[in-house]
Order: sequence, then structure tokens, then C-alpha cells
Amino acid sequence: MPFKTIIHALLLTFGALFAPPAAAQDSPGPLRIEITEGVIEPLPFALPRFIAGSGSADDAAADITRVIAADLTGTGLFRELPRDAHISSVTSFDSPVQWQDWQAINAQALITGSVTMEGGQLVVRFRLFDVFSEEPLGSGMQFVGPPDSWRRMAHRVADNVYQRITGESGYFDSRVAFVTLEGPKNARLRRLSIMDYDGANLQNLTDSRSLVLAPRFSPDGDSILYTSYETGIPRVYIMDLASVRARPLEDDALTMTFSPRFSPDGRSVIFSAERGGNTDIYVLNLQTGERRRLTDAPSIETAPSFSPDGSQIVFESDRSGTQQLYIMPAGGGEARRISRNDGRYGTPVWSPRGDMIAFTNQQDGRFHIGVMRIDGSEERLLTSSFLDEGPTWAPNGRVIMFTRETAGADGAPAIYSVDISGRNLQRVSTPGMASDPAWSPLLR
Repeated sequence: MPFKTIIHALLLTFGALFAPPAAAQDSPGPLRIEITEGVIEPLPFALPRFIAGSGSADDAAADITRVIAADLTGTGLFRELPRDAHISSVTSFDSPVQWQDWQAINAQALITGSVTMEGGQLVVRFRLFDVFSEEPLGSGMQFVGPPDSWRRMAHRVADNVYQRITGESGYFDSRVAFVTLEGPKNARLRRLSIMDYDGANLQNLTDSRSLVLAPRFSPDGDSILYTSYETGIPRVYIMDLASVRARPLEDDALTMTFSPRFSPDGRSVIFSAERGGNTDIYVLNLQTGERRRLTDAPSIETAPSFSPDGSQIVFESDRSGTQQLYIMPAGGGEARRISRNDGRYGTPVWSPRGDMIAFTNQQDGRFHIGVMRIDGSEERLLTSSFLDEGPTWAPNGRVIMFTRETAGADGAPAIYSVDISGRNLQRVSTPGMASDPAWSPLLR
């Protein structure tokens, strides 16, 4: 069975069996995967240590191999075979593959690579093989960059492997903006921070003098929107990540603004504003400065999020008496309710694929991260805890990060991730307490 036949099996949505299980075989076949009620047996792969072309590249080769393995196994879709189980050793990037040796240990995928220093640049080459078909999967590739970009190149290799096997784009070469917290619960200091998706390369973007909340990336990943209490009331700020300089989104210092998001083309920002005791949704054209009011109701309308094509907006409102989710045209107009089940719904965010909406649900004293189709159907709660809130999508729309806070006086918040079938729940690496994650698009 070639790699492509397992695409749907690897990427189950809501745990539904969109593809039937592979038929039983008398002997192990290529990429055979057993699926039982949405539980997937991870694909076994072999990843020999990348070959170092010189002494100066030796450490980079070991580090790159380690990061690729961590990226793939962290998805829950792949399982690395231990090195001591390898029969063959790879001594040259151009060496022929000893297929029987890899088949003997049931490696269904084989990744080989080399790392060299050429003209002061790090050169990373890799190949991916379908072991049982005894064929390469795609052509070999190489990435070139300064030595300190080794981690990005490792993520890019993993993204390529992920895409070739699943048919979906990867999400490893990306960043996460979030809020770092320090101190006791009743007096916590908050900083806006940014890191690689796996917790590496942490950078603080603000100091702890002002309360900051809810960062959101621009479509090109170059800017961040966030809410700050620097002036004593919540106001939306926009920060250029290259210069780490921020400015208020608007000059109106008397209006409370919050819950911002960029439009898909990056030319506008949608947000909530409180004026005259009423909270509605507004959109601001970043080029002209024109602000338009999209809702006008005595209820609270907030947390707007654009559809990927920019034609619609999902938001939360208590117009029905409880906090629920609604969709309306991007230019304003009649809204239709899409949340249908028990509890209160909030913090909706449209999937980058356009097919689903993630949300926070509260019912029976528990908080949940959930997903539903854009018409409100096929709702599924993925998590349950004392406090789960604020979902953000991976660039490929297959994984969600969110904030989880534990019960008790300390209530240490942390960032977690889960895939959209509800599998592979895990804590994201951060240096301490963290909240409000926002996943960037893939880096360029």
C-alpha cells in the first residue's frame, strides 16, 4: 500500500472513519495501518543520524536529526524505530538503500540526510523512501542557510516528510505568540512572548509593566495584534516583530478596544469596542483609517474571527440570553446562530482550511475545547478540564493549541495542544506559566 493510501487514515477528522481499514494481508505490506474507532497505529519510520560532511557540521547533524524525530513523533502519527534496532548503517548520502535490512525491522519510511558546511553556509540534504515499495517518495531536497538557522532547516525537513506522507502541509516551521506569566495568582506579571512552535528560541516582546492579552498574528507573520492595559483601559495595539515596536491601533484613547484579529488579506482589523456602555464589533481599514460598525445591538458582541476567504465572520454574543456563536457576512448584516448544544460558547476561531470552527465551551462546571462544522453540525468536544479556553489553529488546520489552567489557589496556566480528532493531548514546552497562544502561519 503506497504512502498516499493512508492520507485519510492519518488525518481523521472527529475520529470518523472516512477511509476503511486496510485489508488483512498474509505478510506485512507497505504502510499497513490498523484503524479502530479513530485510534491510529503510528507509522514506524527509521531516521539514521544525518551524515556530517565535516567536523564543524557534526553537532548540527546530530541536532537536526533530533529535531526532525521530535517533530514527527510529536504528531502522534509517526513512531521512530530506535537506532539500536537498525541493521544497516548509512555512511554516505549517496549509498544505495539496503531494503531488506529496513524491511526486517518493519521500517515503513526511511529518512536519510547529510549536513555540510559550504562557503560558510550550512547545507542540509535529505531523502525519503517508501521501504516496502523500495522507491523514493519524491526527489531529494536541500536547504541552505547560516549555521544558526539549523533548527529552521530541521523543521522544514520534517514539514516536507509530513507533507509527502500525508498529503497535507506541515506546521513545524512556525512560531507561537503567547503570554508569559510570573508571580502569585492575584498579582501576576504578564509579558508578551514569542517562540518556535516547539518552545525553542524564546523571546520576550514586552516588559511586565502592563497587563497584556490575546496576541494575534498577521497573515504574513510579520506583525502581532494584542490587547494592553498600558493606559488603564483595554486597547488594541499592533506590533512590528522586526523592530519590536508597538503602537495603538486607534487614536481614540477613551474607547475600550479588545479581541482583535486581522482580515485574511491583512488590510483590515476586526475587533470589539465598548462605547456608551455597549459592546459591538467594528472593522478598521489599516490603510485609510476608516472604522465601520458591524453590529448594533444591546447585547455583547465580541471575539470576531474571519473566514479564510474573508467573506464571513464568526463571533460570540449573548443576544439569546446566553453566550453563543453566530456567523454573519463580513460587511455586517443578519447573523445566524450556529451553536446548538448545551452550555455557553465563546472564543470562536475559523480554521485556516475553512471547514471548521474551534471554540471554548462551558457546561456542568467544566471547560472544553471543541470544534464544529461551519453550519454548527458535527460538534465535538476535544478536551475537558477545570479551565480550557482560547483555541488557536496550526497553519494546516489539523492541530489546536489552547490554555489550560489547573484548579487550586495557584492555578498554574499552561499551553496544551490536541489534534482535531481529540487525540494526542500534550503540554507545550514553555519556560514557566503561559497562556493565550496564537499560532503563526508557516514561516517564509
